[in-house]
Amino acid sequence: VQLQASGGGLVQAGGSLRLSCGVSGRTSSHTTAWIRQAPGKEREFVAAIRWSGHTYISDSVKDRFSISEDKAKNIMYLEMNRLKPEDTAVYYCAAGRPPLSNIRQTASYTSWGQGTQVTVSS
Repeated sequence: VQLQASGGGLVQAGGSLRLSCGVSGRTSSHTTAWIRQAPGKEREFVAAIRWSGHTYISDSVKDRFSISEDKAKNIMYLEMNRLKPEDTAVYYCAAGRPPLSNIRQTASYTSWGQGTQVTVSS
C-alpha cells in the first residue's frame, strides 16, 4: 500500500484543517489510519477507518476530529476542528491489517506515508 498525506499547515487555535491521504494498493483487508507524532513524543493513534466504513477515533480528539474516505477517489480525510496547540504534530496516514482488538495500536500499521506537519499557534 502506498500513501501520501497532504493538507497540513499553520493554523490558529480554534481553527480547522482537513488532511487528505491518497491511497493506492489498498485491499478490503486493509484498515487505514491517521497517526500523529508530536516533538519528543511517541506516535499516537488518532483515527482509523475499515473497508466496511466503520470508524474509530481516539478519545482525546473524538469531539473535534472525524475520519472519512472517498473510495472512488482513493482518498482518506481527517477533518480537524477546534484545534488546540497540543494537536501540533506530524500527521501520518498509514495502512495495516490489524484485528479489531489492535486497531488503536500504532505498531499494527505497516505501510506509512511521508507525513504532513500541523502546527497550531496559541
